[in-house]
Amino acid sequence: MLVLGIESSCDETAAAVCSFSDDGSKSLLSSEVASQINVHRLYGGVVPEIAGRAHCEAICGTVSAALSKADKTLDDIDVIGVTSTPGLIGALLVGVSYAKALAYSTGKPLVAVNHIKAHVAANYLCHPNLKPPFTALVVSGGHTSLIDVRTYTDFRRIGRTRDDAAGEAFDKIGRVLGLYYPCGAEMDALAAKGNKNAFRFPSAAIADDTLDFSFSGLKTAALNTINSLKQKNLPVVAEDIAASFTEAFTSSICKKILPAVKHCGYDKIVLAGGVSANSHLRRALSELAQENGYSFYTPPLPLCGDNGAMVAAQAYFEYLEGNISDIYLNAMA
Repeated sequence: MLVLGIESSCDETAAAVCSFSDDGSKSLLSSEVASQINVHRLYGGVVPEIAGRAHCEAICGTVSAALSKADKTLDDIDVIGVTSTPGLIGALLVGVSYAKALAYSTGKPLVAVNHIKAHVAANYLCHPNLKPPFTALVVSGGHTSLIDVRTYTDFRRIGRTRDDAAGEAFDKIGRVLGLYYPCGAEMDALAAKGNKNAFRFPSAAIADDTLDFSFSGLKTAALNTINSLKQKNLPVVAEDIAASFTEAFTSSICKKILPAVKHCGYDKIVLAGGVSANSHLRRALSELAQENGYSFYTPPLPLCGDNGAMVAAQAYFEYLEGNISDIYLNAMA
């Protein structure tokens, strides 16, 4: 079965073609991403109106390129999957409208995909032996969630951020340090050079029986530290700020992940989302899993950010469950 996946939830227009066999094997035939980073970098973050217009300009070419690189045509495609929620509503509408038009004109089944589920599904493409149930952590610019993944389509959220997402916090701190949006990769590199004990920032793990996070306090503490140093004419060592902030972030995640795994009762931890590319988080969770006898899975870097392959993977399993959408499918922010 060939699945075309279309993604347009934020600032990247993406499309991919994946092949799924009855024996369970999966192949990524093509994956195209049209990034808008250079446009939004001028504003220090994503401008929704600009993002929507950029998706309109890029989506036809991106889908065509994905089909071409897979050496396939629309006639070869069996299922069309598209991200319908969550995300920026104007951006989502572009992908949903385009996918509906493709499905209507070709007579192909249309499958709506949840963006969070899709991030988790990226792992299936690179870890053939990974199967639910497992505990998943999805960390990105707009989401931070702990999820009980019971089946390929049955997800139960057991923990979340109550305010800012982790990726957003990284971008805000990075911008104050003079880094270019998106700041995740540069913050990662800076943290590797700095002293993680230079500053003591508060934990983002809420101190109660829940599995929730609050990154606003951690972000504010880092911003206040930077502002205080500047007001006192003291040097702001970006490496130390990045290292201390990253240490507080990773330790916060680790503090909640073990109770989450025990709550679910599984022996597998899956990491996904844009911030899963952070080397410090990947290493911390890998070590934690190894120390406690759990298996740990996370995608390669190209599949951490938004992409069409993850949408195609989740669309495949939704299709097998009979979750097919009609022409009245709408986007939901």
